[in-house]
Amino acid sequence: MSPSADSFATGRFLSPPAVARRLAVKPERVIGWIRRGELRALNVGDGKQRPRYRVSEADLLAFEQRRAVVPPAKPSRRRRQSAEVIQFF
Repeated sequence: MSPSADSFATGRFLSPPAVARRLAVKPERVIGWIRRGELRALNVGDGKQRPRYRVSEADLLAFEQRRAVVPPAKPSRRRRQSAEVIQFF
């Protein structure tokens, strides 16, 4: 499914500098993520010059969720075994 011209006008696609401003990083970092395949993007360039990437809002949201910091789960506390229990192996 290719994006239509009106989807660009409605702002559902962002340029790398716009993504960089949103994530508070440099545009070069966003382009690096695109080139490494970490962030999906569409090349809207004609192929004769340098690429002109556009990132959809959905792809940016998925990228942010994959990179979100999740606190580690607390380890479960094990009950002490009483001295009366003898384990056989």
